[in-house]
Amino acid sequence: MYLWIKAIHLIAMVTWFAAMFYLPRLFVYHAQARDADDQQAMTYFTTMERKLYRGIMMPSMIAVLIFGGWLLYLAPAWLSQGWMHAKLLLIALLIAYHHVCLIYFKQFSQARCNKSHVFFRWFNELPVIGLIGIILLAVVKPF
Repeated sequence: MYLWIKAIHLIAMVTWFAAMFYLPRLFVYHAQARDADDQQAMTYFTTMERKLYRGIMMPSMIAVLIFGGWLLYLAPAWLSQGWMHAKLLLIALLIAYHHVCLIYFKQFSQARCNKSHVFFRWFNELPVIGLIGIILLAVVKPF
């Protein structure tokens, strides 16, 4: 049973990260469409962003947390290890990033976002740092 839970947790994690990589990329294109005053494109991006956030990103995050929590329930000794504390901190930061994406999505959908496409290009890189850290911590368990 443990390996099935771990597999589902990893599938959900990959899906969540894919969405966290793609949504800010849509923000880049949305900001460019806004700057060009392309109403049709802005409507299109708002629809894509909503479907990605609500249909993929949110369910994936919930699945990651449920199955990750289940794994911790089955192996509570991990909670006494430093690498797990660091991993949980990175996950908390990713959850915050996830919710910041919701804020930007709402701002775009209400035509209130004034961040530049350059800002979103940099914003798009933040989950990469989390992914690298989490993978290294989970595989290497350095402390």
